[in-house]
Amino acid sequence: MPPRRVVITVLTLLLLMHGWLAWRLLPQLPVALMILLGVWLLLSTPLIARGLLARANKRQDGASSLEWLGLLSLGLFSTLMVLSLLREVLLWLPVPPAFTVWSAWGVWLIALLASAIGLMNARRRARVVTVEVPINQLPEDLQGFRIVQISDIHVGPTIRQPYLQAIVDAVNQLQPDVVAITGDLVDGSVEALSAHTAPLAELQARHGSYFVTGNHEYYSGAEPWVAEVRRLGITVLMNEHVKIQQGQARLAVAGVTDYTAHQFIPQHRSDPHAAIAGAQDCHVKILLAHQPRTAPLAAEAGFHLQLSGHTHGGQFLPWNWLVPLQQPFVAGLNRLADMWIYTSRGTGYWGPPKRFGAPSEITLLKLVRG
Repeated sequence: MPPRRVVITVLTLLLLMHGWLAWRLLPQLPVALMILLGVWLLLSTPLIARGLLARANKRQDGASSLEWLGLLSLGLFSTLMVLSLLREVLLWLPVPPAFTVWSAWGVWLIALLASAIGLMNARRRARVVTVEVPINQLPEDLQGFRIVQISDIHVGPTIRQPYLQAIVDAVNQLQPDVVAITGDLVDGSVEALSAHTAPLAELQARHGSYFVTGNHEYYSGAEPWVAEVRRLGITVLMNEHVKIQQGQARLAVAGVTDYTAHQFIPQHRSDPHAAIAGAQDCHVKILLAHQPRTAPLAAEAGFHLQLSGHTHGGQFLPWNWLVPLQQPFVAGLNRLADMWIYTSRGTGYWGPPKRFGAPSEITLLKLVRG
């Protein structure tokens, strides 16, 4: 639970921003619509607070209607703010007088449409994205090696057991050699969500399934979740690796704790060099690291490929503009020195059930000779 002072500050800012939206957008609308939307603006701040604090609900036996409404309101509010700020810029230009009225209508209509489309995109099962990763001098026995990556599912207030079951079923149909789960699996406690993460026990892969922690595991209680994921039969990699023998070839799957883990548990400091120590005899070295910004250290440590998530590809405006301020890579396959890094857009979503311009994905990565 955030400190009381932080909660009060956030609520105050939300109230002020909602008040500004009401001042700038409502007077141009018919009275009946002005009253209806004004009521929503009045209720939106407490609803958003309820949605954002849902993770602190230890019970979480089902997402309440208020939590759903709060997270939907957050998505709509975010888009309204972006469009309203753009409208303000345009109002400084020499535009016709009628622009003031119809642009107010336009802001509401576009925000509602984008939120509706975003809801449908978020709630459908993630699509399968196939990516070939060229590795120099790849042994013949590893040609076509199949890694299925899922990331940032965020089981919690609005993502429950059926949503995760559909993902697990899709992963198994791909017949992977390895399943990689690159963090931010949950938003809530083991007590609240263990029934909803249970489908992970059904994952099937020739050489096993592997998990690394993300920042949201630390918000939710990392040590209990590490124990729970292990109970489900998944190997948790915490600055360590496993070696996989396939024919005459050896492949190392390594994993590090989240980039910020030491801020919560000092002994969990992320360390790519420790993760690969003793694997010099492996032909291919792969690192699972939740945040892309681990990449410089991973490249220095000699990895061929890093698999990350965290960014959600931005998920929706305005966040896709802000992610590059924190992370060196936002989505897709990129190169850093001699290492490839693939950043997943995520298999679920965080907060608002909304994806616009950044579709969710289940990623099938195939190793091919470079």
